[in-house]
Amino acid sequence: MERRPLLGANEEYQVEDETLTEKEIDAIVTVTPERHFTKNLAIAIAACVSGSSFMLGYNTGVVNTPATIIKDFYNASYHRRQGNTSGSQGNNSSEYLSTTSISILWATTVSIFALGGMIGGLSAGYWCNRYGRKGALLRNNLLHVVSAALMFSSRFAYSYEMMIAGRLLVGVCAGINSGAAPLYLSEIAPTSLRGFAGVFNQLAITSGVLVSQILGLDFVLGTKELWPYDLGATVIPIAIMLCLLPCCPESPRFLMLVTMDEDEAEKALIWLRDTDDVGEELEEMRSEAEKQKRMQKFAFMDLFRDKLLREPLTISVVLQLTQQFSGINAVIYYSTEIFRSAGLSAHNAEYATIATGGVNVVMTLVSAFIMDKAGRRFLLLIGVGGLFIFSAVLAVSLILIKNFSIAWLSYLAIVAVIGYIIAFASGPGSIPWFMVAEIFSQGPRSAAVSVSTMVNWFSNFTVGLVFPLLNELLIHQYSFLPFVVLLFVFLIFIYRRVPETKGKTIEQILLLFKRPETMVYERIIQQDSNSQSYTRLENRDSSEDS
Repeated sequence: MERRPLLGANEEYQVEDETLTEKEIDAIVTVTPERHFTKNLAIAIAACVSGSSFMLGYNTGVVNTPATIIKDFYNASYHRRQGNTSGSQGNNSSEYLSTTSISILWATTVSIFALGGMIGGLSAGYWCNRYGRKGALLRNNLLHVVSAALMFSSRFAYSYEMMIAGRLLVGVCAGINSGAAPLYLSEIAPTSLRGFAGVFNQLAITSGVLVSQILGLDFVLGTKELWPYDLGATVIPIAIMLCLLPCCPESPRFLMLVTMDEDEAEKALIWLRDTDDVGEELEEMRSEAEKQKRMQKFAFMDLFRDKLLREPLTISVVLQLTQQFSGINAVIYYSTEIFRSAGLSAHNAEYATIATGGVNVVMTLVSAFIMDKAGRRFLLLIGVGGLFIFSAVLAVSLILIKNFSIAWLSYLAIVAVIGYIIAFASGPGSIPWFMVAEIFSQGPRSAAVSVSTMVNWFSNFTVGLVFPLLNELLIHQYSFLPFVVLLFVFLIFIYRRVPETKGKTIEQILLLFKRPETMVYERIIQQDSNSQSYTRLENRDSSEDS
């Protein structure tokens, strides 16, 4: 095992023909060698995302395509209940829901999913600490089965209340999973593959949305008779998880740092790495465990009181806001109308929207292979920068199309939509989910994941409510302008505040958030799969002191 120096101590240390002298060594950190992807790690990732992240994406999109049919079901259910009482004649309009009532019920059906996500997201950290990451994922399936049963049975019981209750419960499940799944993926992957594993969370989400869109087509399951099976199809990924995940180990970091079971942690590492040579990773976790023992016991409010925790928490929250307030859901929502404005028929515009979902899946998969090479910060800057440019192009195109009837700009708007999807998938779609688990030590990690997950769902809920209102009040061609402004603000924040975490251990990452009043040089080992170099990051005020 190789250990390397950081700046600050009062002794001399020789490293690769370079002598670090007085007051230069701050800490000794463990550098673990690059690990390769193994069959067992692939099984654990697939087991995790199949019944969690995939389900989140599927339930996000499953009600969109058959929306008209489900609204008709709501009306028919109400009519069946009210029905003609004995002695009444003819049809009475009061026996049917008004257009306003149907709109309210449908808005509740769609938005209550995000409301459940907020509840589940805020509680995710508690369940992950109480039952473990794997344990929380497995137990959450019970709630999934209940929610699927409610939504599937609603048509046969003529009860839209069951449908809405099912959407609330599946939202709670999605919220818990959106915290537990990235946490599990981050903790089972070696440092050199942490980004690669983390992207699979977003890949499964986008795949779930795409599959739900395809199954919801009117020639698949999006019919008056089959739509309940579309909603109940979630039992299939649940079954896959229940078959595979029990064969996989709990997170090694949870076993070592929470349950304090080093033997089980070692067994988990051996299974995941498919080798007995796990001493380096065990030593790194032992080091973190020793530091954890010396630290004051973490309390939830420490996230807001401790300066060292506030900075990474702020980064985590802003990244989640960036993901949702990028306008991606608004773009997807509006894409069908954009395609129709370019001359596509209603059916072809629907297929084009599904094709953009396919682009999202493909580009997310591409980002998985470059995440640990290009780095999180670089991909965030490229992705958010791209979102800013394409949102501006889209907004200007829609304004000119509406005000000046310039037909060819419809094609520019289509290019902007596709570019938007590519930019989102390159980094902003996946990084906010797993980066929060990278920049916190074991103690506050679960609580930070809960807060950031809740913020994500709250932002999702807000966009779902506000965007349609903006669409009406601002006239739809102007409704993308707020996203352009927000993206510019987020881009500046990422450039100034978000550090690079690629290839760094938690020990090295935590040093990036040291208090500025320490006024010492810090040497951070910038190590990736192709480099063993050192880079000195000097405190901005140190030059003045010298």
